[in-house]
Amino acid sequence: MTYRPVIPVGGFAGWKFLKRTQASQSETFSNSPAIRRDELNFRDNIRSITTPEELVSDRRLLKVALGAFGLDGDINNKFFVSKVLKEGVFDKSSFANRLSDKRYFALSKAFGFADTSPPRTQLSDFADEIIDQYRNRQFEIAVGEVDVNMRLAMAAQRDISEIAEKSATPRSKWYSVMASPSLSNVLRTSLGLPESVGALDVDQQVEIYAAKSKQVFGSEDPGYFVLPENSEVLVKRFFLRSEVSQDFGISRNAAALALLKGAQQNRINLRL
Repeated sequence: MTYRPVIPVGGFAGWKFLKRTQASQSETFSNSPAIRRDELNFRDNIRSITTPEELVSDRRLLKVALGAFGLDGDINNKFFVSKVLKEGVFDKSSFANRLSDKRYFALSKAFGFADTSPPRTQLSDFADEIIDQYRNRQFEIAVGEVDVNMRLAMAAQRDISEIAEKSATPRSKWYSVMASPSLSNVLRTSLGLPESVGALDVDQQVEIYAAKSKQVFGSEDPGYFVLPENSEVLVKRFFLRSEVSQDFGISRNAAALALLKGAQQNRINLRL
């Protein structure tokens, strides 16, 4: 039986409890028999994999590979995943580079089937790298089964750190924010923007998000939120606004979960 995270209350108070106990809860979760079996199988067999075809044909290995990047829902999309892996990331016109969801880029880069010889699956520390990411992502999913807003906040903090680390202009970072369902949702809610903003042209969205961020937080650079104190203010506003938002016939949890799942169906290119 897989460990179920403990979150005694919702909202920001529940978030503070989760952050205090995250290390111990995550360790307990990772020691669950099902997680341990997945990790052991991956560690024992991943070095035998040298091509995308071999990976997608082994469901147990593919489960961990996709799960490490939050792409669990693509487990049956073998052709799509194989194409992502085959074309790599070095070629700017490759499939992974053309997708708006940059989790596919990260997946292809991590395995290196097209870009390195031999692929990165042959590195001695590769299994540890992927397993560590798998544990973190699966714990997020488990948290989301208790309170999906907690999962959104966890994912948003992770994504903003990755985006801020890139040497890019504030505007290009905003495009990356738009490509992250969890981060864009958390920011939209925190900034008090309506859901309808997501239907606008992506360039208009960037302008709106940047201007509103400047007004609310004093900065139009998403990199502002990489500092722990700024990230915490962002998350606090997210929870407070989520609690007071009106219910339009569908629960906030169901809507947010649908957003996370639906992200894997959204493969429209963003203009950078």
